[in-house]
Amino acid sequence: MTTDSSPDLLVISASNGENLKLAERFIEQGIQLGAKPKLLDLTTLNLPIFNPRTNSQNNIPEEAQSLSVLMKSIPRWVICAPEYNGSIPPLFSNTVAWLSVQGDDFRDLFNGRPIAIASFSGGGGMSLLLSMRIQLTHLGAQVVGRQLMSNNNTPAKDESITDLLNRLIQMRPLDL
Repeated sequence: MTTDSSPDLLVISASNGENLKLAERFIEQGIQLGAKPKLLDLTTLNLPIFNPRTNSQNNIPEEAQSLSVLMKSIPRWVICAPEYNGSIPPLFSNTVAWLSVQGDDFRDLFNGRPIAIASFSGGGGMSLLLSMRIQLTHLGAQVVGRQLMSNNNTPAKDESITDLLNRLIQMRPLDL
């Protein structure tokens, strides 16, 4: 991890419910491991729906630009998201769409970045985790092999969160 006071772990929540609570647990465990985590709650953003007909590289909202700068400055991410209709929640997809149209390379922000994925989902969560793994890998991210899936019947264990964070912390962003 870094020796300065800048965050070195970004914990992203794609909902304001149980996945936000899960993200907060990642923050707590990250601090215990010596990381300097920062929480990003996507539900607090005010990004318009991305539409390629009306949005382009010339018309990127200030909030999307600021978000890109923040995310680029933090080397490792944990993404906590619920399963929506058997896949990725629209809030996360919309955010990724905005992030991927900035610059000349749509993979730029994700390429070589270590990312862990986790979910608290009423619908199981496996379809979400598989979909996110495919999308993030396509964008060039290094997705941690282990993932965390939890629900009301199988809550996330502190040991599982710690193990996932330890795996993520050992990974280094690739210089591409």
